[in-house]
Amino acid sequence: MAPATARVHGYLLVRRSPLTEWEIRRALGLSHRATSLALSESEAWGLVERVAEPRRVGRRGPAGTAWVALGDHWRWFGRVVEQRRMREGDPAVAAIAAATAAAERAARDLPADVELADLRDWLADFLSFVRTFDRAASIVSRVPPGTLERGMRLLGDIPDEEVLRLLTLLDSVPDEDVRGLLRVVSALPTAAAARAARLVARALQPLVR
Repeated sequence: MAPATARVHGYLLVRRSPLTEWEIRRALGLSHRATSLALSESEAWGLVERVAEPRRVGRRGPAGTAWVALGDHWRWFGRVVEQRRMREGDPAVAAIAAATAAAERAARDLPADVELADLRDWLADFLSFVRTFDRAASIVSRVPPGTLERGMRLLGDIPDEEVLRLLTLLDSVPDEDVRGLLRVVSALPTAAAARAARLVARALQPLVR
């Protein structure tokens, strides 16, 4: 993000009220062109929205335009994740996939080249990693802000030691068993999922005493 765009976005964030292009330009000492470009870029990121000018009293002509930053932090976070994935993640995945395909073709043409085969295998493994990370970012950007906030809050309420212990336990369970459990839970209606969570917690409680 260009410095001018960051300044304009940051100013709208801290002001927390609709501001016109002229008001932003005067406050930050930017040119008309720099301010307009910064607002357009912030709007393209989905971080600011256009609204009617709130202080247009007694003026004739069409209604003026003002801009306001997203007030919901979790909605803002989702937009940032989505845009960074689209602008950085997706192009990186495409470039690594193209390099992997090129290495695969070259390795087929030169089967005796050990270094080339090693490069092909490394690129394939790296591509899998980047695609997994990109998919995770895509899922985060699609979670409703309220749901994401609650999930992060609940995670924050759990001590680090318990989170690490849970991850260690998951690592000891076969992948198919974990996938099967998640499929079953995701298919439950909301009320049934809540009841199942309570039943599982009660059933497991004696095992951890």
